[in-house]
Amino acid sequence: MSLLAIEGLDAGYGDLQVLSDVDMAVGSEEYIAIVGPNGAGKSTVMRTVFGLADHMDGEIRFDGEGIHGLRPDQVITRGLNYVPQSDNVFPGLTVRENLEMGAYILDELPEDRLESVYDRFPILYERVDQAAGSLSGGQQQMLAMGRALMLDPDLLLLDEPSAGLAPDLVAETLDRVDRINDAGTAVLIVEQNAKEALRRCDRGYVLVDGGNRYEDTGDALLTNQQVREDFLGG
Repeated sequence: MSLLAIEGLDAGYGDLQVLSDVDMAVGSEEYIAIVGPNGAGKSTVMRTVFGLADHMDGEIRFDGEGIHGLRPDQVITRGLNYVPQSDNVFPGLTVRENLEMGAYILDELPEDRLESVYDRFPILYERVDQAAGSLSGGQQQMLAMGRALMLDPDLLLLDEPSAGLAPDLVAETLDRVDRINDAGTAVLIVEQNAKEALRRCDRGYVLVDGGNRYEDTGDALLTNQQVREDFLGG
């Protein structure tokens, strides 16, 4: 059984339908990438799973339980968390306060998870009392991922984690995603650097015009001539 199963999903915003009959699955501890042209609906998949876009039809199951139609505060208790592309930290709060916000649904702050986040992202420990808004773009992305990990999710949804970062920080950021997955957390990622995402993932989906176009292993999609010509720049 898949950890996350999406079947026949139609979704969008109000009267605007963005996704049509989308199928996807993420297995336990699997690393899945969603790639495709701008406007294909990649981020809408994430937002619908997390309850931020309008579910119109189809099934979304997490660990065998239907979650379509749930609010984000309900989804997060099921064992998955989401890091949006932008506006993903509280700029006026300190690094520690941001991380504490990641565990807001718990009765007590799990100090062991806080230490685990500092181990994964040592720069956050060095900046623990610094306002999040004063961090660099790369450091803010680390903080956003760290906050999402405070609940120790089984699945982490990442929307364009390298967007806006300097080229030398892109590989570093995606290396950190690799390590999160290697530690046992399943990852579903939307990434603007499609070649790099497919090189790292177990499987990938190519979305076009709100629907499935290709599904295969990352390596197979990288070597598929049609995929290369149409979506990867040859």
